[in-house]
Amino acid sequence: MVNRVWVLLSGTLSLPILAGSDVDIETISVSGHNINLIGRSISASEGVVGQKEISVRPLARSGEIMELVPGMIATQHSGSGKALQYFLRGFSLDHGTDFATFVDGMPVNMRSHGHGQGYTDMNFVIPETISTLAYKKGAYYADVGDFSGAGGASLSTVAVLNQGVAEVTIGENEFRRLLLMDSLQIQGGNAILAFEGNNYRGPWLDVDEAVEKLNGLFKYTKSIKNGVMTLNFMAYDNQWNSADQIPARAVEQGILDPLGSLDKTLGGASDRYSFSANWENESWHASAFVIDYSLALWSNFTYFLDDADSGDQFEQVDERRIYGGHVSYEFSSMLNNTLMFNTLGTQIRIDDIDEVGLYKTKQRHRLGTVRSDRIKESSASLYWDNKIDWFNNFSTVFGVRYDYFDFDVTDNAGENFYGHNLNVNSGKRNDDLTSLKASLIYDLSEQWQSYLSFGQGFHSNDARGTTIQIDPVSGDHVDTVDALVESSGYELGFRGFIDDKVNTSISFWALDLDSELLFVGDAGNTEPTDASTRKGVEATMYFRMSDWWSIDIEYAYTDAQYRNKNAKEKYIPGTVKHVLQAGLNFEEGQHWFGSIRVRYFGERPLTEDNSVSSGSSTIWNMRIGYRFDDWVIKADILNLTDSRNHDITYFYQSQLANEAAPVDDVHHHSFEPRAIRISTSYQF
Repeated sequence: MVNRVWVLLSGTLSLPILAGSDVDIETISVSGHNINLIGRSISASEGVVGQKEISVRPLARSGEIMELVPGMIATQHSGSGKALQYFLRGFSLDHGTDFATFVDGMPVNMRSHGHGQGYTDMNFVIPETISTLAYKKGAYYADVGDFSGAGGASLSTVAVLNQGVAEVTIGENEFRRLLLMDSLQIQGGNAILAFEGNNYRGPWLDVDEAVEKLNGLFKYTKSIKNGVMTLNFMAYDNQWNSADQIPARAVEQGILDPLGSLDKTLGGASDRYSFSANWENESWHASAFVIDYSLALWSNFTYFLDDADSGDQFEQVDERRIYGGHVSYEFSSMLNNTLMFNTLGTQIRIDDIDEVGLYKTKQRHRLGTVRSDRIKESSASLYWDNKIDWFNNFSTVFGVRYDYFDFDVTDNAGENFYGHNLNVNSGKRNDDLTSLKASLIYDLSEQWQSYLSFGQGFHSNDARGTTIQIDPVSGDHVDTVDALVESSGYELGFRGFIDDKVNTSISFWALDLDSELLFVGDAGNTEPTDASTRKGVEATMYFRMSDWWSIDIEYAYTDAQYRNKNAKEKYIPGTVKHVLQAGLNFEEGQHWFGSIRVRYFGERPLTEDNSVSSGSSTIWNMRIGYRFDDWVIKADILNLTDSRNHDITYFYQSQLANEAAPVDDVHHHSFEPRAIRISTSYQF
């Protein structure tokens, strides 16, 4: 006897998985680019990526898995343990402010975080354990709320493994990685065990990154009460040193090598432990989670600008627990003999932050407190999603969402390092909003579908910015920021799925953002910017040329401008106009396989008048491997052409130890030089 249940992937696609007591469990290999989403998606900016696409990509960092979202760029300007910096749809997302990310239903974005609002650290993810990544760009989806301006992504870990894996990777600059994964039967259910250990010295001349990363996953899945229950425990611990961005003038003057550092005592330590429980059947989905998280991060971006004696190094601290849950119910109903499909849902999240702090430091030794707070931030949401198939070739989707937020900030510092009493920055605030979503879907043919979509999204601002009264450094009065920042998005899109060989989409989109007021974690204060408008075009094409060869091409163009600026100061710093990613993939039967990939992101303004801009950056990566018996050997060549382009570029004021006055300058972080990593795995 077989019990068939259904697992919903991010609301867009249902795939059958067999589970239950005393039955064989059928594993399903999801190849996202080969999935036909016509009739299942509500926009052209929606998609699913499977483990097959993930496994073929050579990744320098685990966070680069986010580049599987078409148009997304993930870069790094600091050490291997810090969250990457993301760029998408004209947003310099910093570390995740306007892109909502979830892993097995748990939120990754950190509200009111010590380093930046929406901080999205993917280092706790083991790429080989991800079965699917479902992305939804735009704000057209009722089940996605906070940080949804540019969209969101939901990653799901595997429920079953075909076989166990033991893999060892070694590479240049003392890169070492051990991966262990296995699947076993326990009490009529299936358990996944995975472990990752990673050490890395890095290529920097005077900084040993000394990465010590450990990841663990235990996931248990079992059929129970006509549904599927999943229990998930994840553990992550990491510490590292970092080589941050450096001023261009120091390189040009011969003071510093492009791989050198000005402050050799930077770095961080972080850990994340989570437990989640899920239960779902064809109609109901219920989940709950608890996350325990901490971060200590030492940085120095301006060197001796503010303090000529001790330097400008600072420490950011974040200690929190996050609780939450999600319940949704799917049902059908009739409207004038027309069938409707409905989803009702509610979401709750509580961030209980013991301390979010900023400290003045020298060589990681604390000199004094700039700001330290305790925060209790809570939100509750309700949403309704309705789909009606009016005719065989025409459907509508309408959604409405209500969000309520409560902020409670308590100052822990009292009088700070600069002699200012910060008790006045304590306070309470609440806010709410209602968001509308709608899509019109028209089938042009069996192979082509068109979409017209509209949606209102938002991101919450840092709780400290909603109650702030005085700047912790200057002591000057500052204005509070809006608790919730609204956005409105529009899109016309087309999707094609042709002869099971070509999967393609194109979307023309626009996004209006009311304000980009943000709390700046590096300074402990608020930074106002104007309302903005973004518009662009995105195109994807995945073509299976034969049983052996396939190609994927993703291109994004964006025009991003402030709305209330004059013509000379309309540019939004850090926004990328052109993004191109492409890959040629090869798999010969059961033995040889490989991939060569290129990622290009173009010039971007670094100032509002575009008087200073960055250069473009191009990087090539390659993988080649061979399978035989139970063994797999593969080689990754990262930065194949040994490009000296930059991962990240900024323009701001800094001061070196030998300079008498501050200097406005470009600061950049170079690509890591070409590196070869060899992996050997045994499957059992």
